[in-house]
Amino acid sequence: MVAAPETDGAVLLLDVRTPAEFESAHIDGSVNVPLDRLEEYLPQLADAMTGRSVLICQSGGRARTAQTKLTAAGLHGSVVMTGGLNAWISSGAPVNRGRRSWSLERQVRLVAGLLVLVSVTLSLWWAPALLATAFVGAGLTYAGASDNCMMGMLLARLPYNRGGAGDPTAALARACRR
Repeated sequence: MVAAPETDGAVLLLDVRTPAEFESAHIDGSVNVPLDRLEEYLPQLADAMTGRSVLICQSGGRARTAQTKLTAAGLHGSVVMTGGLNAWISSGAPVNRGRRSWSLERQVRLVAGLLVLVSVTLSLWWAPALLATAFVGAGLTYAGASDNCMMGMLLARLPYNRGGAGDPTAALARACRR
């Protein structure tokens, strides 16, 4: 069971998933600042993170990366929601739902699987195609060891994952006024 973060304004709920994932489902009152744009919003985050902050992603990995980046920038006191939004939803906690989209993790699994399938198939006629399989394997190994998925970061930049959540500036300004 995931403990519900306080939403009385004293806690900033910072969702670091892609805008499309955020549009699909998010906790009421959370602010979306995608992980790949975190540095861009550090000044606004410094103003908004005056109290406690809970970092949210789909399963916890991106939130831990965000916490590391925020701490390195001098913004301390954040906690990562254990299990991310997946655990939150599994516990029956409420979410705001919108347009459905695939999670970044699901997209990574699809692309990695397709790359392996296509490269193995092509290797039947052209042996060097197996290098793509080795490249995907090395990338997945690195992602598992470092908890940092480069393919996920690349996929997050696609227009499909940008969604229409808009610029986080206004949401962070509202969070500062709480």
